[in-house]
Amino acid sequence: MKSKPMLAYNSHNRQFPAPAPTTITVKITIIQVGKTKHSFFQEAEAEYQKRLKPLLNIETITLKEAEIPKGDPEAGRKLVKAKEAAEIIKNIPKDSYIIALDERGKQFTSLEFASFLNERMQQSTKNLVFIIGGPYGLEEIIKSQAKLLLSFSKLTFTHECIRTLLLEQIYRAHTILGGKTYHY
Repeated sequence: MKSKPMLAYNSHNRQFPAPAPTTITVKITIIQVGKTKHSFFQEAEAEYQKRLKPLLNIETITLKEAEIPKGDPEAGRKLVKAKEAAEIIKNIPKDSYIIALDERGKQFTSLEFASFLNERMQQSTKNLVFIIGGPYGLEEIIKSQAKLLLSFSKLTFTHECIRTLLLEQIYRAHTILGGKTYHY
């Protein structure tokens, strides 16, 4: 006889399946193009990395931003995106659930995002990979390999800004699932 999954409750009294005891842990990898240049974003990223470190197996891979060649700017942007896509693909772990951040992607509330992450953990996803493109965005091949295109808003954010937002939302999702009072 199959037992019903245990339910966990968060601070909003919403139900989520309780994490099943397992030896498989989800590794979250954030692949991002280009260094974070502004100190205020660096500090915010470091703060959320520090908060997440005891909670999750999380790694950030920062790839070098390709330089746009002189000449035709449109052709140069396409070449940059293609070069960056090749580097991104090299860094995606095998058997990954790929989520590409894109302004035309699916939008979630924070509670829905927490539920989505919980579902991925329940389905024994080993590698959850978030991909953040550089200033020119992501090449279509990356978007086509993604199982989810994720958007944080209809607004456009800099690639530096979205990194902090992603880390904060992963942290927020973890507190929601854990019943913490960070999310009101």
